Amino acid sequence: NQLYDPFADAAFDDIVRGFFRPVRGERNGAARQQSFAIDVTESDKSYMVHAEIPGVTKDEIQVTVEGNQVTISAEVKRNKEAREGERALHVERYVGTLFRSFTLPTELDETASEARFENGVLELKLAKKPAVAGRKLTVQ
Repeated sequence: NQLYDPFADAAFDDIVRGFFRPVRGERNGAARQQSFAIDVTESDKSYMVHAEIPGVTKDEIQVTVEGNQVTISAEVKRNKEAREGERALHVERYVGTLFRSFTLPTELDETASEARFENGVLELKLAKKPAVAGRKLTVQ
């Protein structure tokens, strides 16, 4: 007899990973934009997101919060001009748009949220919107 391990179940894994799966994918056969790694933690009042985005400046990063959806994009630029007498033998470094969009379980308060970028890591403190209590209706 084997014990059931819910974490070994692929369906369970898909449910958990579904929260952080990119919302936008390939369209019309176009290549997907490059993504980057994120860590998300939660407290009672906020979510903390740490995103590794090397090779960009804070001015090249854009963060958008709409409801419970977060979109992070950054434009990676490299100096493509070779110096005189030099030619590229091997190029792996990505140039273009880095993109990640994900949905969190709770609606966010963008006015109370903060973003910092230091040493290639973007840190977002995303405040949760307080739950609104339901209103009882008087039956006439």
